[in-house]
Amino acid sequence: MTSSIELEPLESDGFAGHVSPATCWQVLSADGDAILVDVRTQAEWQYVGLPDLSGLGKQTLCVEWQSYPDLQVNPAFAEQLRPHVGTATAPLFFICRSGVRSMAAARVMTSEGHTPCYNVAGGFEGDTDAHGHRANVNGWKFADLPWRQN
Repeated sequence: MTSSIELEPLESDGFAGHVSPATCWQVLSADGDAILVDVRTQAEWQYVGLPDLSGLGKQTLCVEWQSYPDLQVNPAFAEQLRPHVGTATAPLFFICRSGVRSMAAARVMTSEGHTPCYNVAGGFEGDTDAHGHRANVNGWKFADLPWRQN
């Protein structure tokens, strides 16, 4: 099943584009094949929280892009993700804290032949505000989309 939603991603380099968290949610809601991949660390998933897709009958797929504490790029990222993504044309949406790691993951999966791959702009927590706090400017939490914390 493919989505009939017209995505108008922001410019990108090496992947399908950046989309807002709201657009990501809309496509995840409408397209049964669309997948949200959270590329943050296990510590972030556990202590900061995760997007909650249970209302859509889906789960967020968690595959670390980098592992704590050394933050080395996961050399097996594509191999760990591939068995969970179905067809090479299922829309993949990548999310991290603010959108940097997820953009790198979208580029890698595109180079591996999976299209389309999107970066969720602003990530889960978003950019920092003038006081250095997250979730006050943009991102999944700021958009008031469902999430849960362990």
